[in-house]
Amino acid sequence: MCASRKLPAKQQRAIEILLRLKQLYPDATCSLDYETPMQLLVATILSAQCTDVRVNMVTPALFRRFPDAAAMAGADLEEIEALVKSTGFFRNKAKNIQAACRMIMTEFGGEVPKLMEDLLKLPGVARKTANVVSAHAHGINLGVTVDTHVKRLTYRLGLTEHKDPIRIERDLMKLLPQPDWENWSIRIIYHGRAVCMARNPQCDRCTLADLCPSATLSPKPLDTPEPEDLAITPAHPTPAIANKSGV
Repeated sequence: MCASRKLPAKQQRAIEILLRLKQLYPDATCSLDYETPMQLLVATILSAQCTDVRVNMVTPALFRRFPDAAAMAGADLEEIEALVKSTGFFRNKAKNIQAACRMIMTEFGGEVPKLMEDLLKLPGVARKTANVVSAHAHGINLGVTVDTHVKRLTYRLGLTEHKDPIRIERDLMKLLPQPDWENWSIRIIYHGRAVCMARNPQCDRCTLADLCPSATLSPKPLDTPEPEDLAITPAHPTPAIANKSGV
């Protein structure tokens, strides 16, 4: 990180970054397709080590065949495996999905639970999945979703010194307003895909560069006009949310 540039205090920077991300990606939302909390839970488990685009190709047939927790709990496991095979690690995912749905039926009255401690009891569910489901299915921000993009960009932006997702989440929960915890994650994911890529971050195009201690800016050639203000919105940005086999 560059130590020669004086940057605002960490929390002040975090809030300013959040405001700019909201302007850049005003319509950012979860890109997994679902109609019910159970379907979001299943889709999120399937998204481990898989793109959301692929998951959205698989889930229509899966949910037509097994639309709710009761149907999924009583399904033939090999049939679930066949339907989700293209998402990778399909045997483990199918096993966790069915086991989670059986627990939902036996311990939670057929409804996906809302409390973090209950969500974490479900097979295949760690904090990332629990945060996604609670925020998007129940409208409750229990924490900050930390996927690979959030982990990478939060570290680059100097908002955490940690690499462990749990510690990163705790740092972000201290810096950001609770109503924006999930907004932050979704927009950071968009930005990580559009501008701040892992191997080739586009610092010269990044509207967060002046707030980023890791930014590497190339000097502009003489007589080169200023570039237009860039609001990069990917054609189909996808929040990738991984699994524990839990996510």
